[in-house]
Amino acid sequence: MGLTAPPDLSVRIGSLTLANPLIAASGCFGYGVEYAEVADLSTLGGVAVKGLFLAERQGHPPQRIVETPSGMINAIGLQGIGVHRFIAEKLPELRALHATVIVNICGTTLDEYVELARILSDAEDVAALELNISCPNIKEGGITFGCSLHGTFDVVSAVRKVTRLPVIPKLTPNVTDVASFAKASEDAGADAVSLVNTFLAMAIDVETRRPKLSNVMGGLSGPAIRPIAVRMVYECHRAVKIPVIGMGGIASARDVLEFLIAGATAVQVGTANFADPFIWAKLLDGVTSYLQRHGVARVADLTGSVNTSAPQKHG
Repeated sequence: MGLTAPPDLSVRIGSLTLANPLIAASGCFGYGVEYAEVADLSTLGGVAVKGLFLAERQGHPPQRIVETPSGMINAIGLQGIGVHRFIAEKLPELRALHATVIVNICGTTLDEYVELARILSDAEDVAALELNISCPNIKEGGITFGCSLHGTFDVVSAVRKVTRLPVIPKLTPNVTDVASFAKASEDAGADAVSLVNTFLAMAIDVETRRPKLSNVMGGLSGPAIRPIAVRMVYECHRAVKIPVIGMGGIASARDVLEFLIAGATAVQVGTANFADPFIWAKLLDGVTSYLQRHGVARVADLTGSVNTSAPQKHG
């Protein structure tokens, strides 16, 4: 059973319609403009830019990245140019490239998240705000909110009051029950949730007996975390009515499809982009081919379509 007409690849995240479910993940795609020569940003569902604080931030000293089996650990420390330079320097370029811009915002206080949301709400061509409340390798702000149900609710509700843009908290997997954090986000007025951020991890040089990262610990990403991320997306989809944006080790069209079937409306791709910056067309072609082969007219129809019933017995 196949399709004669091209399938509808568009998906809805709150009031925002994305051309397709593929989003470049924050932290792995710079500010988007760095990849303009190898990826047509207008063909992506969205670009989640590198996390922004109010002021510029240096991040951690080297060593900041360590390769691991099926992934990597990073402790960049949210280095960034700050929101004002982003608006002045990067946003006009992204606008010219016809990118759908999702701005990832970070804060050390509740007021910083609110002020960032206000500033970006007045900026032209910002499509949505992703609230980074889950970075595991900075010691202040962010993760403090993301590991507390009350903190998550407070940040989301405070940002919700000052913006009409879609609000998407990015959830940490470093909690006992991530679905409860998705529900707290929904109750606070979030339009969607994105998950998972990286898992807290560590690597040691056995010869020197010293941590390989200057920050001692960092965030594990890549294919090693994918099965856990798929499970968490499945749990959150069952717990909330708002869309779930899934991520964690996606490296092929099959991986994209697995997240969608588990309950994701859209996905973000991060670490795989480092290995293959040309991955985007391959992913989109693979998803389109699957939809045509299976006679699925809309990619949105895949969301949460996993069949968990017991298999029928024959004989």
